[in-house]
Amino acid sequence: MTTFDKLVLLSRWLSRLQITLPWVAMRYTLIGFGLACSACTPKSTLIIKPVPTPPAAVTATTPPTVIITAPLLYVAGFDSKLYALDTAMGTPIWVFRADTSFESSPVVAYGMVYVGSNDSKLYAIDATTGQQRWAFKTGNFVHSSPVIANGIVYVGSQDGKLYAIDATIGNLLWVFTAGLGLYSSPAVADGLVYIGGQDNQFYAVDAGNGLLRWKFTADGYFLSSPVVSNGLVYVGCSNGKLYAIDAATGRQRWVFLTASSIDASPVVANGLVYIGSYDYNLYALDAASGQLQWKFPTQGILYGSPVVANGVVYVGSRDHKLYALDALSGTQRWSFATNFDIYSTPVVSNSTVYIGSNDFNLYALDAMSGHKRWSFRTGDVVVASPVLAQKMVVKGAYPTVSGAGK
Repeated sequence: MTTFDKLVLLSRWLSRLQITLPWVAMRYTLIGFGLACSACTPKSTLIIKPVPTPPAAVTATTPPTVIITAPLLYVAGFDSKLYALDTAMGTPIWVFRADTSFESSPVVAYGMVYVGSNDSKLYAIDATTGQQRWAFKTGNFVHSSPVIANGIVYVGSQDGKLYAIDATIGNLLWVFTAGLGLYSSPAVADGLVYIGGQDNQFYAVDAGNGLLRWKFTADGYFLSSPVVSNGLVYVGCSNGKLYAIDAATGRQRWVFLTASSIDASPVVANGLVYIGSYDYNLYALDAASGQLQWKFPTQGILYGSPVVANGVVYVGSRDHKLYALDALSGTQRWSFATNFDIYSTPVVSNSTVYIGSNDFNLYALDAMSGHKRWSFRTGDVVVASPVLAQKMVVKGAYPTVSGAGK
C-alpha cells in the first residue's frame, strides 16, 4: 500500500471517529457542521422556474449486446487491483491494475466492468479479458459506485460533480455540479438521478439533460446512497436519520432517528426498509410509515449495507462478523467471523454469499450455514462490494452502493 493510499484509508477511519484532518477538507464536509443546525427543519425545494431553452436529452451510443458465459466474480481492492475470480474455487482469471486504490464497487453491463478509483478515474474494463476499454478522468477521488441506465453511466466524484458518461465510448454527456463532494452512489428511477452530497443537500437531477428537478436540505451530510421504491427515495444521513422522501416532489414523507450517524445504504424488500447505523444496530422499518419492526444489535459500527435474499438479511459489521438474520423477525441464523472490520456489502447467488473484509480477504460462504467454501487473499483491505458477472444467478434486493442489483 502506498503512503497516499494509507492516508486515504486513514482519513476514512478518522472520519468515522468524527476527526477531520486539514488535508482531507476536500474529501469530507467538516464533521459537526450539520450539528450546528440540529434545530433546523429539513426542507425541500422543487425547481419549477421555467428554463427558456431547456437542453435536449442526451442520446448515448447504442451499447453492445454481450453475454458473459464464464461464472466470474469481480472484486475491487485497496491494493489498486480489480480481480476476476472463478466462483467455484476463487481462482483469479485476470487482474487489472489501476493507478491507485479502489473504494468504489464495480458494476457489470454491456460486457464491461465499470468501477471508480482513487486516481480520480472511472474505468471501463472488458469483463472477459480484463483489458481497459476506456477511462474517464474526473477532478477528484471516485468513491461513488456507478449506476448504468439506457447506455449511460452515472457516477459522482469528490470534485462535487455528478457525471453522465456514454457507457460504450466514455464520452461526457452532461455534468451537474453540487456544493461539495459526492461520496454517495447515484440511483436512477423514472427519468431522474438521485444523489446525496456532502453539502447537506440531496439532489434529484433529470437523467436526460442534468437539470436540477428538486433538492432536499438536511441538517447533516450524505454519505449513504439512496434507494428508490414505490415512489419514495430512502437515504441515510450523518445526523442519524433515515429519510423517506417523495421521489417526484422532494417532500419528506417520514423520518426515523437512530442513535448515531448513518453512512450505510438502505435496502427495501417485502414492504420493509433495512438500514444499519453507527449505533451498532440494524433496523427493519415499515417502508410506508417508518415504524420500527425490529432491530438487531451487533458489536460494532455498521458501515457496510444490508442485502436481503431468500428471506434472509445479510450484513457485515465492524465487529468483524457477517450476520445472517431472518428478514421478518430479525432472529440470527448464523454469523461468520473474519479477522478484521467489514465495510463491504455482500452479494448472494443461489447458494453462496460473497463478502470482502478488511483482513484483505474475499470470502465465499454457504448461504444457509455460513460455512466457508473458499477465500481469496488480495494485497490490501477490501471495502468495495463484489459483483457477479451473470445477473441471472444474483438473488435478492440490493442497496445502490452495491453493483449487484444494477
